[in-house]
Amino acid sequence: MPHLFTHRVPPPSSSPSTPPSQPVNAAFVLATASATCALIVLDTNVVAVSLPSIARSFHASFADVEWVVSAYMVAFASCLLPAGALADRVGRKLMLLLGLAVFFVASLGCGVAPTAALLNVARAVKGVGAAMLLTAALAVIANTFHAGPARVRAWAVWGTCMGLATTVAPLVGGVVTQWLGWRWIFLLNLPVCALLAWCTSRVIGESRNPKPGPLDVAGSLLFGVALALGIWALIEVPADGLASWRTVARFAACALLFGVFVQVQRARAHAMVDLALFRQPRFVAAVLAMFGYAACAQVMMTFLPLYLQNAFGLSAVAAGVGMLPFALSMVAGPYLGAALGKRVSSMALLSAGLLLIALGNLLTALTAGGGRYALVALGMVVTGLGAGILNGDTQKAIMACVPPDRTGMASGISTTTRFTAIVTSVGVLGAVLAARTHAAFLAAMPLTAGVKAALDAGFMSRVLAGDTAQASATLSPALRATLMSAAQASFASGFAAALGLAAAVALSIAAGVWLLAGRGEPARVRGVASNG
Repeated sequence: MPHLFTHRVPPPSSSPSTPPSQPVNAAFVLATASATCALIVLDTNVVAVSLPSIARSFHASFADVEWVVSAYMVAFASCLLPAGALADRVGRKLMLLLGLAVFFVASLGCGVAPTAALLNVARAVKGVGAAMLLTAALAVIANTFHAGPARVRAWAVWGTCMGLATTVAPLVGGVVTQWLGWRWIFLLNLPVCALLAWCTSRVIGESRNPKPGPLDVAGSLLFGVALALGIWALIEVPADGLASWRTVARFAACALLFGVFVQVQRARAHAMVDLALFRQPRFVAAVLAMFGYAACAQVMMTFLPLYLQNAFGLSAVAAGVGMLPFALSMVAGPYLGAALGKRVSSMALLSAGLLLIALGNLLTALTAGGGRYALVALGMVVTGLGAGILNGDTQKAIMACVPPDRTGMASGISTTTRFTAIVTSVGVLGAVLAARTHAAFLAAMPLTAGVKAALDAGFMSRVLAGDTAQASATLSPALRATLMSAAQASFASGFAAALGLAAAVALSIAAGVWLLAGRGEPARVRGVASNG
């Protein structure tokens, strides 16, 4: 994900802001804000490589491992919109400092967590801190660089930092996990947070929106709880079953709360989300493209490391290196998109990017069980190119559909859609991965009385999480070798099934974007994304 947040993101608030309370060094401000966002990118992406190590440390189940990612993402997605409004109200510098404090404490909690449950709680708190940091950092940049070439250069520098951070994240995660241990992925954040807090206090002047919008506390809580319930239901499907009363109750509560959320947004004069925007077919198409990009491509940053370590038996460092074709092709994708954008419309470009993601996922799915990394890497490259095209152009397409005074909220919708899609996809694809892996294992390894006696209920869950040592600890050497070989092949089959679903979803969304774009009138506002 070379630009986790594209450099075309406009200021979170479109209202005039108070000037900084003291003269600032603009370059230092840009470096501090960009480094803060890069820290979030690194923290989001380095964790995936360490998931098997975390599973081995805690003897955790696959559901526990999924929550390491999902707890962070749910909190992040839920808090982005209210955090932006709060930063406008209390001040961007103060919000940055508070966010760094929350991120510092949560990182410490992750690093010393004695159980998987406490690790996931700390990860959720960390997601809150990350939302505070992102919205405040973007607002600081937008408030420091108001217009003209300086503003364009500032967002370009910011985007480059995001690209570098995302490209090196898997390798950094692998090196730290293998050489220092997974806890240091979180503990190394502590000196970085301290340094950024010092820089923030020294060089960033306070600014705020003199006419801030009201905080939608009810909407924020309804959205966050509904999202968490939906993800909880998806993650627990392999254990509870799709038709169990627990699963049905969680999905029903999720749907009910989302329905209440929509009604609250309709009734509020200053809603967190302006639902009227969704009456525009082109806006819906752009948001749908963002969802498809994140759900079908960005989510691979979570599942690819698990696949490379489980199916190929790679170390954490080797898995980080193995992900480079995906990351590097995402860096090249925007250049391909820029070339194509001169020949086709913006909506056609979104559909083309989704088609590339569908093709890449399908290629990877077809080669995942063959044990040939070169063929898998080819699929990664195709998916990465499609993702690179969509990374910036989805944001630009969303902004082109709204007037200048609504760009702040539209940016919030865009970013929230991105992370909601990732966390939803982790739940859905994780359930498919677990179900198919289990079915393939049973088909390849008939459960004779001897095999049944050797296995316990958590065997496959620990295999899925990457804890093969604990899963096979009580088995005889001969049986261990047989079962682990079958388990690796089964995981590859499960991964292929998950990617096959991702390919089908990307293809369907590409068709939806194309049809919606044909129904919509050309956007009335052009250049919003570039001019902020």
